[in-house]
Amino acid sequence: MEAGQKIIDAYELNVNDIVVDVTIISKEEEPVPLYSISITNISDTTKLILEKIRDEFVAEETKTLSEEASVYDIQEQFKEKILKLLAKYFPSADKKTMDMLINYILQQNIGLGNLDILLKDTNLEEIVINSSKEPVWVYHRRYGWLKTNVVVPSESRIRHYSTSIGRDVGKEITILNPLMDAHLKTGDRVNATLSPISSKGNTITIRKFAVKPWTITDFIKERTISYEGAALMWLAVQNEMSIIVAGGTASGKTSMLNAIANFFPPNQRIISIEDTREIMLPSILHWVPLETRLPNPEGKGGIEMLDLIVNALRMRPDRIVVGEIRRRKEAEVLFEAMHTGHSVYGTLHANNVRETVNRLTNPPIDLPKQMLSALSLIAVQHINRRTGRRRTLQIAEVLPNGDGRLLMQLNPIKDSLEIVNEPLAIIETLSLYTGLQKQDVYADMQSKIKILKWMAAKNINDVNKIGLLMSKYYHNRPFMQIKGGA
Repeated sequence: MEAGQKIIDAYELNVNDIVVDVTIISKEEEPVPLYSISITNISDTTKLILEKIRDEFVAEETKTLSEEASVYDIQEQFKEKILKLLAKYFPSADKKTMDMLINYILQQNIGLGNLDILLKDTNLEEIVINSSKEPVWVYHRRYGWLKTNVVVPSESRIRHYSTSIGRDVGKEITILNPLMDAHLKTGDRVNATLSPISSKGNTITIRKFAVKPWTITDFIKERTISYEGAALMWLAVQNEMSIIVAGGTASGKTSMLNAIANFFPPNQRIISIEDTREIMLPSILHWVPLETRLPNPEGKGGIEMLDLIVNALRMRPDRIVVGEIRRRKEAEVLFEAMHTGHSVYGTLHANNVRETVNRLTNPPIDLPKQMLSALSLIAVQHINRRTGRRRTLQIAEVLPNGDGRLLMQLNPIKDSLEIVNEPLAIIETLSLYTGLQKQDVYADMQSKIKILKWMAAKNINDVNKIGLLMSKYYHNRPFMQIKGGA
């Protein structure tokens, strides 16, 4: 370890039997820490031999590559041929070693190189290539933005990666069409741009799909939301009240939506509608996920969010979950669905409760304010970009006139979500439909807080385990169902 350096964290990854050491190092002269990867079970000498094999292989096979073939097809096509070359140079290697060496050659030369290693790190949320002149950046779940020791050697290699990603999902990126939005088969979201549109060089931005969805237990343990806030959300979901989760980019809106969905009962039909599958619900639920589809190059075959929302209403849903509300028609249909007895949960780009109401009631969405009364709660998520910390900023109820009324507000100095007002509209609604009085509702919330504390203490953060727990809860306590009854 050099002077002025400090190891912040270190862990190991296994990528197709390639063992990778990850070290996060703070350096005095660097403004951000360094995310360093090192392959430990392949020696430098072996790497040189593998490079020779690669050159021999490329000389033989490049001419046979089909431009239409996907990365997966190319890898499968050449595994056997690479194996023969490996056997020539490593005659005594066992099958496991051979498989590992094949994976390394394919990853470095036909796959996405060291990006494939970064994609396997579940601690990373974002992987960014700005150009070949600077290292790849990553957004780490615990440490925010970090520079890596990974460098893409040339602009043409970045473009090759973009083209490969696009080809796998039927997209193309060219000088005439230099912007591309696509999704890897793993669900990771990819944006690519070509120079000179991005003046420093070609870029790739990969937003990683969370393999393990965030749960309400994760949110509580990370101090993203308080027990009281989580219990209020649970109360609203149990009683089929509609909720919108607002917030800025990367504030955790979809993660909060997923956490709220932990409270869905198993005896209701749930339809989710997204541009890309990000929501992951417990497997025991009666759940139908729907996805939009972009039109083909001829402009045909596109399926928009509005098409799916209208279609979902014909599928007898009890609850509708929408990835993001963007346009007037979508919002109108969703709020009509709320008024006709469906529970709706969705996200919206807005930074606080006041902005959320303004966005819904002004162009381009422009709903009449009175329509908002069908909504029960607004939860606002916030990310502190300096620390990378995500928190629930506000929880508000919606009054009959469409105004938002704050119930809980983040105290940033104490880093706690504080109760600022007692609920009025929610208590009134519960009293109307269930006959429960204020003290009954508060008692129910306290019992929910006890269960949430038990879940946190036992670290029950698997989405399917939480689903089973909720199923038992609703089976034993079937009261307080506003529309469905016991």
